Amino acid sequence: MSAYPVVETFHSLQGEGYWTGSSAFFVRLGGCDVGCPWCDTKHSWPQNLHPVQTAAELATQAQAARPAFVVITGGEPTLHDLRPLLAALRSAGLRSHLETSGAHPLQGDPDWVSLSPKPFREPLPAIYGQASELKVVIAKPEDLTWAEDQSRRVPAPIPRFLQPEWSRQDLWGEVFEYVQAHPPWRLSLQTHKWLGLR
Repeated sequence: MSAYPVVETFHSLQGEGYWTGSSAFFVRLGGCDVGCPWCDTKHSWPQNLHPVQTAAELATQAQAARPAFVVITGGEPTLHDLRPLLAALRSAGLRSHLETSGAHPLQGDPDWVSLSPKPFREPLPAIYGQASELKVVIAKPEDLTWAEDQSRRVPAPIPRFLQPEWSRQDLWGEVFEYVQAHPPWRLSLQTHKWLGLR
């Protein structure tokens, strides 16, 4: 398939994880079956309610923005065969960064894979070895235990981030202290929300 349900595209800054602060063009694809209760893009969950765009159209939009890279996000983008889109981006001279929960097989070879596993639908075993970074959202104290379990499954050298869930600011201090006490972890904040960006 070379066409995708597109919730939105926009040029902004990457607000989370390893590439925070970098110029990024976002392609948000429709469809998600993970069901995180705190998700801030629930409008992306239905797959058939969004206009369809071809891989070539998306690559043209992204190229015009001249970003450092293109972020393919969702929803859960691995519900789709991403090979045509990744090929179109590569042909346009663009780096591709994928944000995924790992709940479905990854079809294609993005330049960077941000794995953000969710306990509501655990990642497939194969995705751990494909991760470029691990980013775990902390919405309750027990998620710290979940994060450590996920950390043991990814390759040792990759960066690991704990990201406090935006609405649970009562937990932020606990996450900060955990990162202080556990040096393998880094803190990821949704800086785009602080700045009022998309």
